[in-house]
Amino acid sequence: MRPDLHTHTNLSDGSLSPAELVERALEKGITHLAITDHDTAKAYRFLPTTDLTIIPGIELSTRWMKIGIHVVGLNLDLSHPAIQAGIESQQQARLERAEQIGMRLKKLGMPNLFPAATQIAGDGTIGRPHFARALVEHGHSKDMSAAFRKYLGNGKAGDVRHVWPSLTKVIHWIRESGGTAVLAHPAHYKLTATKLRELVLDFCAAGGEALEVVNGSQRPDVTKKLAELSNDHELSASCGSDFHNPDRRWSELGQFPTLPAGVTPVWKQWNTITPFA
Repeated sequence: MRPDLHTHTNLSDGSLSPAELVERALEKGITHLAITDHDTAKAYRFLPTTDLTIIPGIELSTRWMKIGIHVVGLNLDLSHPAIQAGIESQQQARLERAEQIGMRLKKLGMPNLFPAATQIAGDGTIGRPHFARALVEHGHSKDMSAAFRKYLGNGKAGDVRHVWPSLTKVIHWIRESGGTAVLAHPAHYKLTATKLRELVLDFCAAGGEALEVVNGSQRPDVTKKLAELSNDHELSASCGSDFHNPDRRWSELGQFPTLPAGVTPVWKQWNTITPFA
């Protein structure tokens, strides 16, 4: 079994279509794949017939103590009214957020880039990467990395977080839909050890069940600490590349450390895989 339980397509902020993602996963020897696009499950409408085991998934944006946090939902019924209502709510929040980003950038002397970012997003879920591309295309940044550093990254003008629902709410959407709620990439939030434990405690209290112990190319010491954290709080362990595009070699499909011994893999708690169609 070679699972990758955290991946993205061009229907959120990835670069490959759902069919291209599946093809690449097969090339990389993946056996179990979850597509966890941000706040949308559109990718599952466009999947080809495949020998891969597809695990229905989504990555939901939320907030905790004014910090943007992501929760991955795995093995959930994507047709359930609870997650459908959640997706609708998230899409509205993303639209409001995008409008606010456009206005904030306009206050810095730029044109309103909301229409350009919307066009770039197309049928996908609009987010900061689309604004980054708009900044580059309109000559305000030399590349997307520069756009994030100056305008869109944490604490910058385009970093709008207050639109997201609470941790309790997004976990409720996932659990009501029969899924497992996973705290995504815990090491990415740059929290102190004390704050991270506080987040995990609140995550557990809200009904969270798993921790993403491995996310992409990760240092062994980080994996060890997250494994200990998952065991300390009796959380199962998930793993994934957080794949977005082939240019990011540190997050290539399937190219991440195996889960360490001693943790309980998240799939061990699933009796069956929920159909996504």
